[in-house]
Amino acid sequence: MQMTPMIESFVCHFGEMGSRWGFNRTVGQIYALLVVSAEPICANEIAELLGISRGNVSMGLKELGSWQLVQVIHKQGERREFYQSRGSIWDMANRVFEERRKREMDPTLSLLRDIMMDEAANNDEAYAQKRITEIHDLLENITEWTQSLQSLSPEKLNTLMKLGSGVGKVLEFTDKFRPKKDA
Repeated sequence: MQMTPMIESFVCHFGEMGSRWGFNRTVGQIYALLVVSAEPICANEIAELLGISRGNVSMGLKELGSWQLVQVIHKQGERREFYQSRGSIWDMANRVFEERRKREMDPTLSLLRDIMMDEAANNDEAYAQKRITEIHDLLENITEWTQSLQSLSPEKLNTLMKLGSGVGKVLEFTDKFRPKKDA
């Protein structure tokens, strides 16, 4: 693989985005390189293309493996292992969402549930529990919604995304005909 200015720009940006998705810049760059490579790449080539140590590459590949984002390829006659991104871009997005849910949402929801189960000691705690319940319910709804989205085929999900703001307009339209509840 050749690191062209276009590929380098993508890889660098993806590295920065990776830190927002839950893994470090180097891991993001390794993954970006694998995503845009037509052929599997060995660890030495990854290190050379990104200008990072072989040890850094090894740790990055191990982390990407724990996210189930890469797969090892064995080529006949080669002793080295080669790596490529695993699955489609939709698969990648689903894995990142799922891992983020496990690492961030699940522990947060668990903590919120524990707090909600405690008996409030005073009015301040009662008010805090009410607000925490609202946060819990919102996160629970978001989790259920994203799991529903993840179960859709890429084609149906793409269609849903293309609907975009149209869904909001339909909801606004239906609100006009729905009887208003007393506030």
